[in-house]
Amino acid sequence: MKSAAFWALLPSLLSASLVYAVVPISSVKGKSNLPFVPNKFIIEVDTLSDIPTKRSFTRSLDAVYASLQNRAIKFDVTKEFDSNGVFVGAAVVLNDVAAIASTPGVKAIRPVVRFAQPNPVKSHVVTGPTDSQLPVDSESTHVLTGVDKLHAQGISGAGIKIGIIDTGTDYTHPSLGGGIGPGHKVIGGFDFVGDAYDGTNTPVPDPDPLDQCNGHGTHVAGIIGANPGNAFNISGVAFSASISSYRVFGCTGSVTDDILVEALLQGVKDGQDILTLSLGGADGWTEGTATVVASRIAGAGKIVTIAAGNDGAFGSWFTSGPGNGINVISAASLDNTVIPLQNATVHGVDHPPITYFDTFPLPVPGNLPIFATSNDTTVVDDACNPLPDSTPDLSKFVVVVRRGTCTFVQKLTNIAAKGGQVSLIYDNGNGFADITVGNFTAVLIQAADGEFLVQQFAAGVPVTISFPQTGGSFNFPDPAGGLISSFTSYGPTNDFFFKPAVAAPGGNILSTFPVPLGSFAVLSGTSMATPFLAGSSALLLSVKGKSAAVATSARTLFETTAQMIGSSKTDGAPLQTLTQQGAGLVNVFNAIHTTTVVSPGELILNDTANFNPVHQFTVKNTGTSAKTFKLSHIPAGTALTVQAGTIFASDGPVPLVPAGASVTLAPPTFTLRPGQTQTITAIFHPPPQSAFDTSTFPVYSGFIQIAGPSALDILHVSYLGLLGSLREKQVVDDTDVFFGVPLPALLDSQGDVQDSPTNYTFVGDDVPTLLWRLAFGTPAFRVDLVNANINFKPTITSRALGGFGGLGPFFSFPSPHGGGTFAQVKIVGALAEFDFVSRNDDDTSATGDGFSSFVLDTPTFANGTTIPNGAYRVLVRALRVTGNPAREEDWESWLSPVVGVFA
Repeated sequence: MKSAAFWALLPSLLSASLVYAVVPISSVKGKSNLPFVPNKFIIEVDTLSDIPTKRSFTRSLDAVYASLQNRAIKFDVTKEFDSNGVFVGAAVVLNDVAAIASTPGVKAIRPVVRFAQPNPVKSHVVTGPTDSQLPVDSESTHVLTGVDKLHAQGISGAGIKIGIIDTGTDYTHPSLGGGIGPGHKVIGGFDFVGDAYDGTNTPVPDPDPLDQCNGHGTHVAGIIGANPGNAFNISGVAFSASISSYRVFGCTGSVTDDILVEALLQGVKDGQDILTLSLGGADGWTEGTATVVASRIAGAGKIVTIAAGNDGAFGSWFTSGPGNGINVISAASLDNTVIPLQNATVHGVDHPPITYFDTFPLPVPGNLPIFATSNDTTVVDDACNPLPDSTPDLSKFVVVVRRGTCTFVQKLTNIAAKGGQVSLIYDNGNGFADITVGNFTAVLIQAADGEFLVQQFAAGVPVTISFPQTGGSFNFPDPAGGLISSFTSYGPTNDFFFKPAVAAPGGNILSTFPVPLGSFAVLSGTSMATPFLAGSSALLLSVKGKSAAVATSARTLFETTAQMIGSSKTDGAPLQTLTQQGAGLVNVFNAIHTTTVVSPGELILNDTANFNPVHQFTVKNTGTSAKTFKLSHIPAGTALTVQAGTIFASDGPVPLVPAGASVTLAPPTFTLRPGQTQTITAIFHPPPQSAFDTSTFPVYSGFIQIAGPSALDILHVSYLGLLGSLREKQVVDDTDVFFGVPLPALLDSQGDVQDSPTNYTFVGDDVPTLLWRLAFGTPAFRVDLVNANINFKPTITSRALGGFGGLGPFFSFPSPHGGGTFAQVKIVGALAEFDFVSRNDDDTSATGDGFSSFVLDTPTFANGTTIPNGAYRVLVRALRVTGNPAREEDWESWLSPVVGVFA
């Protein structure tokens, strides 16, 4: 997720629960948690004609290699990327990054970073026999987006090729064609890694992209292309399209972005019309290697859809790369309006069927009486302790137990100790959802149903329950259905690009799963919304043609014809901020059939310091009759992206206030004859600063609606602006909120904060560790060693350190300082230099991305040379967003206590 830098740093595709409790500083001792591959980089090279040392070479890569060899620079090439017009470069292993960065022909160098394996927010694998008598599913996601109407017209994506870059596909699934190769739905692909690859070991590629150990890619494939006529009567958005599967994940683990680049370029080489990636990591920038390559592919005439990320819990400025690519379509997720669940039948008393949270019926025959573990429907710890000796043998009962206090497995273990085999857990207000119960047969039911059963049991009513094996399927209305999924990551990017672009259904999606793992599953995530947009794109191309002009205009067409989404279902609630919904929910039918074309679809107003108030867009009538249009302004809620009184991003759901911008539109009404185009001027007036605390960095957004004579002629342009200056947003966390001590900090060999001069021998554990957090992204970050007696006043006092960076000889991008006041700072040697770094999230657990740490385990500079014995300080500097790198006042800086190197 970045370019010349270390951005994707700290990918966190999956949100964890927020953690604000103080974390023991000792838990960081001796740990490096930076997700990069030591000593490995991706270099990008110029075209051959631009390299002064090209001589007789026929490839620009060979010219660069020769230059390095002539200078005795050691390097090993692990991959080459030779896609002219998109990306030419190589993945290399080396130590002296500074030397290669200054080599003629090298236009960029970026570290190889890891992306976590896609991990849906919700995952429920369907188990049990398939049932052909299940009622027809309404395909609610298709109804929401107009796909059902296109299918009724015979439009299903025929002739379009879609490349899925994911965990592989179980093409043996009957709904995915049952095979691979010509004549099948899955026509080909490639496995770049092998089953055993986990992101840290050597890939073992082979031509077969079969996945029967993970399932994510198979679920994605079903959303795009599942054949109609399966047990659930669901179908893919573009079930007539051809699929190629590019496997970049093993059964577990992560992937490095050199493999992602390889897969992207292979998809282009294989002639895919659409590439889709349901993967990524929290980023905030548009500059990562895979991000840049994906953007270039999209700009060259392919459609690329990528997940916006599932980090909504961590607030704004946190969308994922490579989905942050400027030209790609980044997908937000909308919750499905229904969830396919099952009903149990109540006997012995008049009561409607009880809905339980499972996709297939529980494999329980006959009618069973109920037994409640407590007659108290307000009990908080029901069955958390061993059941009393008076409890009967529960093997012939359906046990009813209340949710709360302890884990579900603990409750079920206590029930099983008394013979219980089937349990209904009733909700206590935490929400009706899928639950994890291990190997037990148990499901969640709603609170009212559970309370009713307990009351009947306490009254001695002989109630029994049965679980119909056919005919019990029920489309349960999702109370959050039709709203943006809470897990969808918020934008915009730190460089203020409009992300995410558009939303598609991604919450509670039923699709295919590997046959050995259950054949069908319900998953939730922007991973599910992304293939929906890929399938939507296939429908578009199958109607409009596969030209580069159609492909490059697809995002604008989807954005301008999308449906606006509210922030809640409460009357008067503002529309959801465009930093999470993008331009709204895709309406594929309108996108294909409208005869009004609006461009561009996005207007970026920038922050107050760089405010651009005047914008223009065009409206064209491509129909056969005259149309009259009326323009109007529809504001969305203004997002308070930073917590008041702090430097930290507001956690999701990000607070919204109704006050927004105003807009003057000229002309406000107009008529267009067939083929005629009108240019519209929009003059924006930001919300009054007096109405806001600008330290909360309010992002205002909304729509300019263009309303024509029919529903197909109602379109909109989306806009985004910031009240406040990004250059004023503090980058480095200098608080003690997370660790109880001000950050950043150097930790000594005991894991304690170094607060006085300390010597290190670099023997065993006697090494320093740098600990830092970023409250906001930074375009440039530097870590240098300076003399202990340096005359320099940092912006952050030594008590509240302010830096971030991964110290290490293999993790640096040294470049000449371009003058300015920083040229006066005498540097002994560079330790690290990163560009386009993401902020941290709030999860400071051992598995979270809430902090960054690096152990300087060898006394070496970034270029691998030895640090002479002596006394030094670590100087950390971070450039604020939109800051000028030549202006010292645009950088935050911190000096460490004296570090003695005695190796």
